[in-house]
Formats: sequence, C-alpha cells, structure tokens
Amino acid sequence: MSVLLALALGYLLGSVPWGLLLTRASGLGDIRSIGSGNIGATNVLRTGNKTLAAATLALDILKGVAALALAQALWGETAGLLAGFGAMLGHAFPVWLGFKGGKGVATGGGVLLAAGWWLGLGAALVWLVMALVTRISSASALAACAAAPAIAAMAGRWDLAAFSAGIALLVAWRHKANIKRLLAGTEPRIGRKG
Repeated sequence: MSVLLALALGYLLGSVPWGLLLTRASGLGDIRSIGSGNIGATNVLRTGNKTLAAATLALDILKGVAALALAQALWGETAGLLAGFGAMLGHAFPVWLGFKGGKGVATGGGVLLAAGWWLGLGAALVWLVMALVTRISSASALAACAAAPAIAAMAGRWDLAAFSAGIALLVAWRHKANIKRLLAGTEPRIGRKG
C-alpha cells in the first residue's frame, strides 16, 4: 500500500505545471504556445523573462525534492525513491494537461538532490559545464542524466545508480525530438526567444 501511496503522492506533486501557472499569472499567456511548447524553465526563458524562468526552475526542482523527502519520511527510503520517480512521471505526463507536460530535467535534478546531495550536485555540475561549452540545454540535460548513474556507481551506491539510470532513460525518452535536432545540428541555444 505504501508503494502505491508514494507513487500517487509523487505524481500529484510532480504534476503541478509551474511554468504554465507562472506565465499565465504574469500575463504572458500559455507557455505551450511558444518555443518548444514545453512547460519547463528552458521554454519559460524563451519568453525573455529570466525571473519567471528561475522561479519555474526552482519550483520544478522543489517538487522533486518534496516528493522524495516526504515519502521517505512517511514510508522509508524505497518509498521515497518511488515517489521521486512518480514526481517525474507527474511532471512529464500531468493529467491536468492531457498528459502533455515537461521533460523532467529540473524535477529529476531535485529527486537526485534529495536522494543524495552529492549525486544531485555532481549531475548539476555536469549540466553546468556542458551548458557553458555547448549553450544547448538539452545536450546538457542528457549529459547530466547520463553521468548520474556513473557518479552513484563510483560512490558504491548501486541502488542509486540503478535508480538514476531509470531517470536518465525517462529524460532521454522525453528528449527524442531534441536528440534528432542535436544530430541534425538544429537544436536551439539557451536563451533564444520563442
């Protein structure tokens, strides 16, 4: 029962579409009508409003942290990890938006941070280095998620290596179109307005 409750809790927390709510509240309309059509921070940045993009990023990270931490406090570590994955599923497939949500990078980052601060920080550093080098958010996200299982394995945390591999697979699947554009050399750069 705690497994189902943890997944449900994570899904509900993850399904709050902060990017959409913040842009609408700020009078910018529906974020899904610009740029990639995504509800995440990278697309919010395409509105030109860096404050809203930063707020979206922070809130999407926070929902991953909150889902894992709350479920772990209630039902233990395994339930926490399940809730964290549930939060990613909620962000990527929110029932409120017809199951068309974001790509799960910030929420996944929050989940990794809550699972192990060193794991979240390691993945964030990989993202930052890649972003500075490529100026491409999707390439940075894919590299960070791919690095997370290796970071966990080097720390001897095979449970977190397997868990973060699941996160990496979900993020890669949600980035299918981005991967095609990366291979074609047409993926947009960070900060480009929609």
